[in-house]
Amino acid sequence: MTPARRGAGVRAAGLAAAVLVLLVAPPFMSSFVLSLLTQSVILAVLAMSLDLLVGYTGLASLGHAAYFGVGAYCVGIVATKYGTGFGTTILVGLALGAAVAAVFGLIALRATGVYFLMITLALGMVVWGLAHRWVSLTQGDNGISGVARPELLGRALTDSVQFYYVALAAFALAFWFLRRVVRSPFGQTLVGIRESESRMRTLGYHVWLHKYIGFVIAGAVGGFAGVFWAYYNGFVSPADLELATSVEVLLMVALGGRGTLFGPALGAAIIVLLKNLVSVYTHRWLLILGGVYIGTIVYAPEGIVGAVRQWTTKGDRAWARS
Repeated sequence: MTPARRGAGVRAAGLAAAVLVLLVAPPFMSSFVLSLLTQSVILAVLAMSLDLLVGYTGLASLGHAAYFGVGAYCVGIVATKYGTGFGTTILVGLALGAAVAAVFGLIALRATGVYFLMITLALGMVVWGLAHRWVSLTQGDNGISGVARPELLGRALTDSVQFYYVALAAFALAFWFLRRVVRSPFGQTLVGIRESESRMRTLGYHVWLHKYIGFVIAGAVGGFAGVFWAYYNGFVSPADLELATSVEVLLMVALGGRGTLFGPALGAAIIVLLKNLVSVYTHRWLLILGGVYIGTIVYAPEGIVGAVRQWTTKGDRAWARS
């Protein structure tokens, strides 16, 4: 068997195992493990939305939690105060995430490199500050509690397994949509911009507009993830908007492999497991996460998926020389 076929077999087996776990295993899992899996699929949506910026457009953002938090607060406000239905809440969360990204993009995309990073950090902190200070709307530090699980087809998703499958469906929808985006001519243009903005300008592409549209799409999908996060927790607070959340999501993208979509989803699952399992045994779990990040940058700069690709490519070259 050639290395290429062996690598394809390994990937197929891994995919089959993942599908088996995601679709078949949840009803037989403990409530704790099921909760971790639900967190993973929701945060995977957020990580994939950031990957559209980091991996495909070359824009590293430290304010992505802002759109996540806006979507969550959308649920906390309209669902508890006005009794808005599930479908309407999702649409509002998407719209608000896109609207905030549209405004922030006008400011942030004036800069590049580290300056873009710092501007997105500052804009994210603005939203975090509003969540703290706009007490009449957000309840400040107390947050918004009592967010009931949504109803779907006339049935309340109070059962954890049922809600998990709805969250999994949301993940599949987000993955399908983002995959269509990155494989489209628009997505290939984003990759070209990541590689060389000047060359794309020379070819006649409107670089700023493409980056802006990608920024807005990422914000909308981030708000979409926030909607499900609020329904999952039943509570929304400024903690959902903190810098630590943005850094954590950026770590998910780096760990799994930027520019792959599947990589950030894998990174989300790993970080959720580390965060929840390691913290049981030590209060210094942040140091362990930091060590994981440093190890990834040093030994696998392209992430786990990138390392696997390099391994299979080296195997193909070695086989070809033999």
